[in-house]
Amino acid sequence: MAYIQKTFENNPHRTGMARMVDGISYSAVGGDKTVLTLLRPWEEAARYPLVVFVQGSAWTTPDRGYEIPQLSRLAQEGYAVATVCHRSATEGNPFPAFLKDVKTAIRFLRTHAADYSIDPEHVCIYGTSSGGNTALLVGATGDDPRFETDEYQGVSDAVNCVAACFGPTDLAGMLTDETMRDPIFAGLAGSNNAQTVMRDMSPLYYVSEASPFPPCLLAHGTADPVVPYAQAKAMADKLDACGKEVQLFTVTDAPHEDTFWSRALVDAIFSFIKAKI
Repeated sequence: MAYIQKTFENNPHRTGMARMVDGISYSAVGGDKTVLTLLRPWEEAARYPLVVFVQGSAWTTPDRGYEIPQLSRLAQEGYAVATVCHRSATEGNPFPAFLKDVKTAIRFLRTHAADYSIDPEHVCIYGTSSGGNTALLVGATGDDPRFETDEYQGVSDAVNCVAACFGPTDLAGMLTDETMRDPIFAGLAGSNNAQTVMRDMSPLYYVSEASPFPPCLLAHGTADPVVPYAQAKAMADKLDACGKEVQLFTVTDAPHEDTFWSRALVDAIFSFIKAKI
C-alpha cells in the first residue's frame, strides 16, 4: 500500500465554500408556505448578488430543495441564492397570491440584506415551469402596487434580470373547458372570471414598447408536452419586437424537466445570470 502525504494551504476567507440557512420565514401570511432556504458564500464580510429561485409546482407548494444541488454552485461562486415557497392555489389561494408571496420574499431579502450579506442592488429572479411563469411576472411587474402586500412596504421588488425555463407565457391561450375542470386552474381562478385571471397570469400581455422589462432569458424544450415550445418563442419574439433584451435557449427534443437539463445548459443559464445581475 502506497503512503501518500499532501499539504494544502489553509483558506482563511473560506473562498469557494458555501453555507445553507433553511426554513427562513419571510412573511406572516401562509405559515410554512412562506418560507425560504438561503444559500450563500461562507464568508460574510462582503455583499453578494442575489438570485431568487422559484421551483415549478403547478402553482401549488414548491419543493424548495429540488434544485439545491445545482444552485449551490452559484453560492460557491459568490452569489446568495434564495429558493422560495409560496402559498398553494389548491388550498384557497387564488391568483395573485403566489406572485404576491414571491415579491414579498424579494422585499424581505432586501430589507434584511445586511443580515444575510446580500447586495440589494443586484437581484435576479429565476424559475422553472410555474416558477418560470412567476419569474416572468415578477420581471414584468416590478414595483407594481397591485401586487404589493402590507409587508415591507416601500421596498422595491424589481429585479435586474429574469431567467425562465419552460414557463407558460400565455395561459389565456391554453384555457379550455377541460383545463378549467383541473383543480389547479380552478384554484387559480377562485371566484373570479377564469379568462380574466389567465390573461392576468400571462406575461406575454404585459410586454409593450412603453413598459419596462429587464434582460430576459427563456429556455424551453421543443418536445415539451405540458407547456408548448411555441409559448417561449412567442414571448421571445414579442420582447424582441418591443425592443427588450432577450435570449432564447432551445433544447432539442427535450420534455418538461427531466432530460431537459444538462451541465452545458445550466452553465449557459448561470453565465447569463452572472452577466446581467
